[in-house]
Order: sequence, then structure tokens, then C-alpha cells
Amino acid sequence: MNVNEEKMQEVLKKRGIEAAMSEAERSQIAPPPEGVNKLMDIYYVLKNTVDMEIPYWYNRVWWENDGDIINIRRAKAFAAALSHATPNILPYEKLVMQKTKNVRGAFPFPWVTASFFNAQAEALMTEVDAPAESEADRVSIVGAGGGNVTESYGNIISIAKKFGMRKEDIPVLVKASEPWDGCSVEELSTKLAEYTPEYNLHKNLMDNVVCMFDSYAIPQGREVINYYYPLQYGWDGIIKICEKGIHDTMGEAGTDGILGMSRGYYYLATKIMAEGMSKWCSNYAKKAEQLASFETDPEIKKNYEEIAGVMAHIAHKPPETFRQALQLTLACHLAVVNEDPQSGQSIGRLGQVLQPFYEKDIEDKVSTDEEVLDLLQYYRIKITEIECFASAGVTGGVLSGNTFNNLSLGGLTKDGLSAVTPLEYLIVEAGMRTKTTQPTLSVLYDEKLPEDFLMKCANCTKLGMGYPAWMNNQDGIGFMMMNYRSEGMTLEDARAWCLGGCLESAPGCFMPLTYNGKVTWIPGGAGPTSGTGVHFIGIPKVLELVLNNGFDKRTGKQVLPAHNKKLDSMQAITDQWQAYLRKIIEVVNKVNNLQMDVWRKHNMPVVQSMLKPDCLVKGQHLGNMGTRYNATINYESCGTVTFINSLAAIGKLVFDEKKYTLDQLTDAMWHNFGFETAYDTQVFSPDFRKATAEAPKYERIFADCINAPKYGNADWEADKYLKWYEDVMFPMTREYHSYYGKELYMCQISVSTHGPQGFITLATPDGRLAGTTYSDGSMSAAAGTDKNGIYAIFESATVYDHSTQQNSQMNLKLHPSAVKGIQGTRKLLDIVRAYMRKGGFHVQFNVVDSKTLRAAQKKPENYRDLMVRVAGFTQYWCEIGKPIQDEVIYRTEYETV
Repeated sequence: MNVNEEKMQEVLKKRGIEAAMSEAERSQIAPPPEGVNKLMDIYYVLKNTVDMEIPYWYNRVWWENDGDIINIRRAKAFAAALSHATPNILPYEKLVMQKTKNVRGAFPFPWVTASFFNAQAEALMTEVDAPAESEADRVSIVGAGGGNVTESYGNIISIAKKFGMRKEDIPVLVKASEPWDGCSVEELSTKLAEYTPEYNLHKNLMDNVVCMFDSYAIPQGREVINYYYPLQYGWDGIIKICEKGIHDTMGEAGTDGILGMSRGYYYLATKIMAEGMSKWCSNYAKKAEQLASFETDPEIKKNYEEIAGVMAHIAHKPPETFRQALQLTLACHLAVVNEDPQSGQSIGRLGQVLQPFYEKDIEDKVSTDEEVLDLLQYYRIKITEIECFASAGVTGGVLSGNTFNNLSLGGLTKDGLSAVTPLEYLIVEAGMRTKTTQPTLSVLYDEKLPEDFLMKCANCTKLGMGYPAWMNNQDGIGFMMMNYRSEGMTLEDARAWCLGGCLESAPGCFMPLTYNGKVTWIPGGAGPTSGTGVHFIGIPKVLELVLNNGFDKRTGKQVLPAHNKKLDSMQAITDQWQAYLRKIIEVVNKVNNLQMDVWRKHNMPVVQSMLKPDCLVKGQHLGNMGTRYNATINYESCGTVTFINSLAAIGKLVFDEKKYTLDQLTDAMWHNFGFETAYDTQVFSPDFRKATAEAPKYERIFADCINAPKYGNADWEADKYLKWYEDVMFPMTREYHSYYGKELYMCQISVSTHGPQGFITLATPDGRLAGTTYSDGSMSAAAGTDKNGIYAIFESATVYDHSTQQNSQMNLKLHPSAVKGIQGTRKLLDIVRAYMRKGGFHVQFNVVDSKTLRAAQKKPENYRDLMVRVAGFTQYWCEIGKPIQDEVIYRTEYETV
């Protein structure tokens, strides 16, 4: 440690801040427990596996109860599926349960979408590679390393470019899918969608990947779970609540002639589901007892016995210890992610929810901080094991293999004070010791949070895992108050918000947990999915269609009706872009509303509807707006900054300076400025360009497009278009309504869609070449275009009020030397604080050098545990597709801050 660092340490210690580390101290982070290392070694060698046990039992019980009330029938089927699932406990685990009996297991949901399997049954049965399900699948590239099974081999068939399935299991998959032919959520909603006036236009948009995917693909997720009821009452207590509800409401409509009668059905379905949850937990207790009975190793035997005790207790009663409480929340989480194909089922503010249990254990000397830390590290593994079975376009093109189980930290309490708890320090420490992709961590930054906590979080960010990311708590509260005001959102409830999914601001509420002789108000989710609206419109692609009269030169299809207008001004271009976008939202929203309406009537959540306030009070499931807040459905966009830079280039070169005509510019674009496309070079960033014979013809215009004003440099000539865009989109999205009858709003994240949607977009006016990725996020500068430093990006990003939209997303890449030592930690926190104080909503960091990433791209087997931040989530490098890898490598790397 140098003299300056020593002085800094002394100053911080005087202020009670001891969380910051020198480089020497950084290397002294305690290693994970031996059991965690062994489990991670197992995880690293396992492949994603399709398991048919849960679909088998779901199907069997569903069809046995043909004709029953739908939500009761669904509860019976899903309760049976969980209670018959084979419990699997590894010798070193301290927390148990997973999606399937396989550690990296997942399963199909033919009751949601069966057409893929039924249409390809012959291909699957004859052991040949099935064609892509959709164009989005075809253009989505899945990382070939890690646990992904991207190609069939030996006895294993690759499904959705990610999962492997043994050949002998294929007939079970086909058999389970056949009964759903014509009656799955997908197919029922498609039949109805064909009656919408412009269904063919919707098909064009999907086939040309202007819109990334349908809502039925992942109908739940991008929301925050709520653990209150099981923690407070246990499964037996919830069953009693339901029995009272049945007694009070069965046969009674009350004053509601539409939904009043359904209350009795809800309580019966919820009682069945709670009994299924109890049985599922009990099965693990019995399995642990069995393993303990013949285990000869004393330490492993003791662990099995402890697991048996924990699972037997939470099978019926509310938890009494931290370990029981943590295990119960895990059981709830796994049940929810098993009831639908989904991603982004966020954990919420777990360190505040479980603080009372941790506090009592420490007081009673039941546990030590190190023992709690061990459990939190085992928990990280269990969450990392969660997989999502969906199409390649979703798992690869959107999720990059991640499922976004976000854990939020910080924020404010119900009465407006810092919500940071001692347990949250341990959660951050666990993330530093055990470097897994999940749960990703997110700090709800507020000026009231303790400095030592913020410094600890900054230290964790410095380690290069991509977490925690940083959110502006006041922006989040502001959005809650604005968006949910009509539903009675209070300031107290607004303070309970956190992230659902990677970056979706989701509503919450505080519930009174009575434990250890006192009441603690704990936060949790209070709304359905904060997604399932219009999924990822590639807005640069829409501009391309404007400039080419609605025609897609890549596919040779007329995607949108020809406008036949003379584009002789920026106003004419932006007006037509708005007209096209309005039509896209209108058409896609109608179809998605039908998809989600069929889903909530035929596949309503039964576990989530038990957990979320105020379903148990109202006696209504989530689909009937049982939750407290329901204006959660959004419009999602992709490629914001590519679009902004394109407008800036057109404005300057065509209309301001009149250096080129619009025809000259579009001619250069359609000829890719004289370079080979990314389809040819297989390089998906500006990192490499290969000229063609036409290059000299377009050399000057290409240089001018590259040098045109770019967002991220505090240049109003570019930034004014971002201001215009945000001002336009705020009212536009609210012209459309969800299946809940609530206004849409804008979600500004890319996840991984900037890869496939960039792939289908030709060259753009900003000099981006055909097929290369869009700019990532929504506030990130396009790779290599930010020339004036980080603070200039902040100036550009904050030309509008971030609290008016659900989110925004900014990714930054720092060289490790830029944040070296304690002074580097302080600089990192200063960067975060500066952006938050300017009103920015989100910033996240990759602290890694590009040299390492290039080496890992060449030899991924040597970098199995390397993680990077993509767009709102962290993922293992080897499991990310090449387009996104190229984009991350080429992001501007700051060596000084």
C-alpha cells in the first residue's frame, strides 16, 4: 500500500469506513467454503438438460381433471407435478431443491406452446436437427461453450440451441406435446389473433424480426416475488387462510357479479397449491433422512440430518431460523419459476426481508456471521442453476442464457430512512467470495445510504463480475408515484419498489412480519409481470424501413405499407418514423393482449397468485388483477443510441450542411459503404472492416457519417435528438392499453436483443455496417464513439427526466488500472454518485481489459469462470454468443476516470 493509500485509509477509518480494500487486501478475500467449490466444479462440467418428469405429471393430472374449473384444474396439475418431482440432494449442499432432478435442468411447457414440438415431431423422432422455430431463432447466436448444447452429438439431441435431450426421452416429449395441439396458449391466441384487422402485418413484423418475440414465450417474470405469506404463516397457515376463504366466499358473489363467484374457486385452488408446496418440501425432508440413514461420513451425515430438519419444519410451519427462512424463500422462488416459462423473476430486497431472522440467530448465538455467509454462498449456486426453457430467439437472442434473478440492496424503508441492513453487507461479501452469475446484485442508490456500505459495493464492482449495478432510488420512487397514482400508490409503497428482471422497475409494498416479539415491515413485489407488452422493437430497423418505403432489402419483403412520401426534411422523416412506430405498437399490442388474455384465462399463475399481495385478501388470482398494482405492462425498445446517432447524421449531412442528398446517403447505406457485411466477415462490431471494390466510391460519405455528431460527447447536435425521442415516446406509449386496461409505458433496455436485431438491420446513417450489433442498453454510447470521457456521457444521458420511464440503461467498461487501490474505489463511487445526482437511472460496469476478453474468445476452455456484464445481467463469457462478445470487447475502455 503506498503512502497516499495509507492516508486515505486513515481518513476513512476515522469516519468509521473500513470497507475499502487495497490491492493487497483484495487478494485476501476469503475463499468460498469447500462445499461451494465442489458444487461449482460440478456445475462447470454439466450440460443444460431437458427433463420430462414435471411435464409428465402435469399432463397426467391435468387431463384426469378434464372439465374442472380451470384454475382449480391448474392447481391440481401443478401441485401434483411438484409433489411427484424426484428430490435430488448432493452431498455438499446446505440448501436444496432445484427446477428438476438435474442440476442444470429445465423442461418444456407444451400447455403454453406446443407447436414447435408438434410441428417437428417427425424430425425429433428421426434424430435429425429440427429447423429454427422462427426467424428470430435463426438469427440468434448462442454461445457454444459452458453448459450450452448447441449441436446434437452421440445420444444427445440439441433443442433450442441450448439444451440437450437423450434420444430415449424424445418420445416422451412428443407424447406430452400432442394433446396440446390446437389448445395451447400459443395456438389458442393465434387463432384469435387472426381476427385482428392487420394480423398479416403482425406476421411480417415477426418474420422480419422488427419485433423480437411474442408475449406467450415468457409470460411471467420481469417482476419481484413476495415471500411474506409463507414467512409469516407457513404452508399450514396459508391452508387455514384458504379454508376460511372457501367458507366465506364459496357460492357468494358479494356485490361483484362478474368476478365475485370466482373468489371461492381461487381459495380452493390456492389451498391445493399450498398442500402441493408442503408435500414438495416434505419429500426433500424424507430424501435427506434416507441419505443420512446410510451415510458413513459423519460430517456429510450431519448435514443430511440438518437438511431433513429444515425441510420437515418448513413443510408445515413458518421458519424460526435464518437457514429455515432462506430455504423457504428458495422453495417459493423455484416453484414460481417452474409454473411458467419465464425470466427475470427477481428476488427483491432479500437482505431486508430476512434481516429479522438473521438478527435473532446472531442474538441467540444460533449462527455466526461466517455460517450465514456460507449459506448465502450456497444460495448463489442454487440461483445460478436456474435455467429457462424457451426458443433460441429467447434464450440466446434475448437472455444470453441468463434468467435475471435480481437481488436488490439498499433503498429506503417505509418511513423514508436508509433500508440497508447488516445482512446486506454479508450478501455483498458472499458475492465477492463466490463468483457466480446469479443472483446479480443491484444497489438502489440513495443519498441516505451509509458510506461504508456504498464503498463495499464499489469494491465488489471492482472485482470484475459485473455486479452490483447501480440504480437511482429517487428516480424509481418518482416513476412509481407517476405510473401507479391512478391505482392509489402511496409514498410508502413507492419506497418498496425494486428491480424486476434485469432492469425493470417494479411496484412493491411493505408487509408487517411479526417475528421475535416485534413487527418488521418487509418489502416485496405487489404487481404482475413488468413486461409482456410489446417486446423489443428495433427502432433503427424502423428508420431503415422509413428510408426504404416500408420495404426490407435484406429479406425482399414489403414489411410495412409503402408511405410513398417525399422525405424532404427532418420533420418528414421523424413524422413518418412515428407513424410507422405507432402502427407497429398498435398491431403488436393487440396480438400480445390476446396472448396474455388467453394465458391468464387458461394458464393463470397459481403459486405467484398465492404470494403476491393482495390476491389472498381479494380472493382473486393474478390474472384477475388480484395484485395491488396492475399498470405494469410495457413497450420495449432496442437500439436507442444507434437510432439517435443516425438522426444526427441525417440532420447534419443532408439537411443542415446539405453535403449529400438523402438518395446519396441511402445508396451508400444499401451498399454497406463499400464494405463486406457482418454476415460475411462474422465480426459483429466495428472492430474489423473489410473493404470491397466499391469502397473508394463511398469513402468520403462513410468518413462523414462516422464523424457526424455522436451521442455521449455532450454535443447538443446529437443529444437534442435523444431529448426529442424521449419527449415523443412518453405520450406515445400511453396511447395504448394492456390486457389489464392500463396504459403502456416505455422500457429502455436491450438485454441481448441488440445482437440479433442488429443482425437483421442494414447499414445505418451513423456509419454502422450491416449486421453489426446495435449500441447496447439505451444510454450507453455506441462503441468507440465517446471521445470526451465518462462525464460527457452523463451530460448527454441526462437531457431528459429519467423518472418518466420505467428505466434506462448505461454500460461502461473500465480497465482494472483505472480503479486500482482505495483511491480507485473512491473514484468509482464518485462516478456513480455524479451520475445519480444528475438524475441518471442506471449505470453498470465491466472492470476487465479487452486483451483478456479477446484471449477468452479464442480459447474459452481456459476461461470457464470468466464473467462479464452484458446488459442488466452478468453471464459466463463462454455461454454468450459471438455477436454480443464482439460488442462487449469493442466497448470504449476507460483507463482513467
